[in-house]
Amino acid sequence: MEFEATKSLYAKSNSLVTHLECAMNGDHYAAGVSHGLSKIGKPIIVKYDLEELAKSVTKEEIENREGGFWKYREFLPVNKPENVVSLGEVMTPLIPLNHCVPEGCNVIVKDEGRLPTGSFKARGLALAVAMAKELDQNHLAMPTNGNAGAALAAYASYGGLKTTVFCPDDTPEVNIREIELQGATVYKVNGLITDCGKIVGEGKEPIGWTDISTLKEPYRIEGKKTMGLELAEQMGWTLPDVIFYPTGGGTGLIGMWKAFAELEAIGWIDSKRPRMVAVQSTGCAPIVKAFNDGVEHAEFWENSHTGASGIRVPAAVGDFMILRAVRESGGFAIAVDDEHIFKARDEAAQKDGFLLCPEGAATLAAWQKSLEQGLVKKSDTVILFNCATGLKYPMPHTDRNLDCTKPIDYDQFK
Repeated sequence: MEFEATKSLYAKSNSLVTHLECAMNGDHYAAGVSHGLSKIGKPIIVKYDLEELAKSVTKEEIENREGGFWKYREFLPVNKPENVVSLGEVMTPLIPLNHCVPEGCNVIVKDEGRLPTGSFKARGLALAVAMAKELDQNHLAMPTNGNAGAALAAYASYGGLKTTVFCPDDTPEVNIREIELQGATVYKVNGLITDCGKIVGEGKEPIGWTDISTLKEPYRIEGKKTMGLELAEQMGWTLPDVIFYPTGGGTGLIGMWKAFAELEAIGWIDSKRPRMVAVQSTGCAPIVKAFNDGVEHAEFWENSHTGASGIRVPAAVGDFMILRAVRESGGFAIAVDDEHIFKARDEAAQKDGFLLCPEGAATLAAWQKSLEQGLVKKSDTVILFNCATGLKYPMPHTDRNLDCTKPIDYDQFK
């Protein structure tokens, strides 16, 4: 069975985690115990014995494994095989766009919508749930704009854990329903994801739940970094010229940057890095403003609004980590408006048959804008991250009808 095969990946070795560190000041924290934010209120990241990692596995062994992102077990913090929670993960494909980009451009979509629950949130939440099991955490809570809540609900239910989820009340209804149906107790809140996060944070002491908010625990980033590991493997242990990433909390962008550093440290890739591009909506662009202002922390974005709900995050606890990765890579942050986001979605669907989610469409719109402004070249190899299946979002209405009881005018089909 696939699940048993995935668990068996862990049967021969334990975690190579040495300790955890505050991402801001480098303070050390012990592995094997529960952690939220650091003492100074910043994210905590996982550190590994990379010298031992390099000895413990080869690229060829990795390439011959199945099991989706669980195949990278040496790069992950799970220590006991019984805590692995798998719902049939796959390596998500790289799909070139052929017709909605100019001839001669090499624009490739990594389609994360193929993962369980239909989004890249499966990566981070699978690891968060596995580590919750490892640390004997039985009740998990989080704020979400939709897809993260669905992934948490599914993996936690499969792993036997209780979950409580809080969504802004304008979260797409399909997301709210799938979260509840997959075992979580979900509440709609008359505010933004930051308001939902405040409820989760204030509930930790009276309820005793574990806060699984973005970067407020150390392990979602470890799941998201598998996007970088997987991308490097798919490209023959090289990296593209540019990565466009839809950026709300930014865990995936930070995670990929961490993955690239770990791969270089063990000698699997060279020092060449892609330019990392943080993509936001003009209706919620705190990272873009901070990048343009040359500062390390982003201001809270008032009156956040965008149809790409997954990137409607007015304040990111890992803002400085996102900005550091973007700047270190020689990349940039860019915002696109909803008109161009949904125009790009429609173009990809109608010309290439690729139904991007709005956040994924934002990366296509951002690439188009960047090309026009000379920020990227036609010759660049570009990866766009489609973070979820477009089937989970509202689509344009169509109302063509035929009356089969009357003669059909076939000329209309020419």
